[in-house]
Amino acid sequence: MSIRPRLGVEVPELTARVARASNPAGTTAMWVRDRLDGLWADEDFAGWYPRDGRPGISPAQLATVSVLQFLLNLSDRDAAEAVRCRIDFKYALGLDLDDPGFHHSVLSDFRERLLEEGRPDRLLDLALARLKQAGLVRERTTQRTGSTHVLAAVRDLTRLELVTEAVRAALEELARTAGHALAGLVDDDWGRRYGRPVRLGKNPTRPKTRMNEAGTDARRLLEHLAASHPDLLRGPQVEALRQVVAQNYHWDPAGRLHWRDDDGDAGLPPSAARIVSPYDPAARYSRRGQITRWTGYLAHVTETCAEDGPNVITDVATMPATSADTAALNDIHARLERRGLLPAGHLADGGYTSLVHMERASRTHQVTLTGPLPGNPTRQHRTQAGYARDDFRIDYDRQEVTCPQGQVSKGWHGPYPTSSPDAAPLIVARFTKGQCQPCPVRAACTTSGDGKRTVGFPPRELYYLQIRNRADQQDPAWHKRYAVRSGIEGTVCEFAHGHGMRHCRYRGQPKAHLQHILTAIAVNIERLSQLPAGETTSPRPPTAFQAYLDQHDIKRLRSWRAVS
Repeated sequence: MSIRPRLGVEVPELTARVARASNPAGTTAMWVRDRLDGLWADEDFAGWYPRDGRPGISPAQLATVSVLQFLLNLSDRDAAEAVRCRIDFKYALGLDLDDPGFHHSVLSDFRERLLEEGRPDRLLDLALARLKQAGLVRERTTQRTGSTHVLAAVRDLTRLELVTEAVRAALEELARTAGHALAGLVDDDWGRRYGRPVRLGKNPTRPKTRMNEAGTDARRLLEHLAASHPDLLRGPQVEALRQVVAQNYHWDPAGRLHWRDDDGDAGLPPSAARIVSPYDPAARYSRRGQITRWTGYLAHVTETCAEDGPNVITDVATMPATSADTAALNDIHARLERRGLLPAGHLADGGYTSLVHMERASRTHQVTLTGPLPGNPTRQHRTQAGYARDDFRIDYDRQEVTCPQGQVSKGWHGPYPTSSPDAAPLIVARFTKGQCQPCPVRAACTTSGDGKRTVGFPPRELYYLQIRNRADQQDPAWHKRYAVRSGIEGTVCEFAHGHGMRHCRYRGQPKAHLQHILTAIAVNIERLSQLPAGETTSPRPPTAFQAYLDQHDIKRLRSWRAVS
């Protein structure tokens, strides 16, 4: 399919006249055409289509419809109907009033094309470039980032339900694509067990019998395919079945299949590697704190938050649910640099901050990452008793550490790399037994069995960065500057509750990411379209009580950032 040449990009005169008459104040869809002259042009998508082939519908129009679809929370059928019937949609797309639009299945096909080769991020790149040209977003301002959990479009299954449903999903895939492969394998018992979606609940009857039956059937199916149809083992549902069997069963030395228990030598794999649904192998079960537990993904949202400009979403990342926030930070900065939208200051919570990432952001991108560093985990710091690391004096030039009692370390080793990529390399200074055992305050310094104290600390640059960060956190000006970060929680709420980002529309991490990208572009145009003409910020209207105070000349704080 190739791009169909368009006769023109101007809005037809009759469409413009009717749209203005019926919507004097304009709509968000009309704002896209008036303010930005459309978000995209067909030339932006030239590399996504072959040069020859059957002419297709304008990709710029389909991309715009997809964004408006997420803006208004429309299904594919409703979005296609809006193109046929709504005047403002025809205005935004530059269509004649008698244009019949397109079939709703075109939108699904276009999303499949968007999933190739990182195109969702490219779509956001193009939209932000248009906003940048219009002066609505700029580089080297302040930005903030927050994350939220996203629920996958799958049912919560027990382990027994997971294995049984994985067998059924593989059978459905084979019946749809290669029914001949099931000949001689499927009988009445299989039809009874897998002929309908699995609903067993937490307390099924005969659970051990069901476990053995499901495991035996899965093993028979995989062995049958390996012997007679090895090419079918690469199917997504068959591959998911193989992984589900491996994570829930193990083989004894005699080759017998056994159910895995939570403990023992053949325990369950970690949750980060455990499939929770055969229909979405990338979704994972995760939890944060004592309350938040979910199955799905993690979404990271970044937006501008300068006082003299609108808040614009500049990046959205969709990550595995079990990943740490810090795992997304480097890629966020790389994408912002590619878009020409790197911030001067980046506000983030403690989940994103570490000495390594603060130093790397400053050195690589000249970005000041601001946020609280993880606390000191040592026993002395937790109990506020005894000598902690900060009580020791470190001399990097001489490679010596002096304890509070005046003893100088006899060993300096490292820096050693740590097991976590987010943790700083560690230098270890050691004191000998002869120094520590005669010390009158040894009990306040160490409780180790050998009576020796070791002190670990990061290299010089990271150590001084840590000292500066902790000193800054004692400054009220730092807290006032960092308080702006809390606004990202409102943006996350807007995404989750106003535009349905909390629940995935589609299955799979690539499709979930595409949903988040389209939602981010929709949020941007919704926010910007509501700004008064000629204004770059939209102050919140006063409440009834605030208006009362103003009417009676009673002073009040004009901004929550003001110091009381």
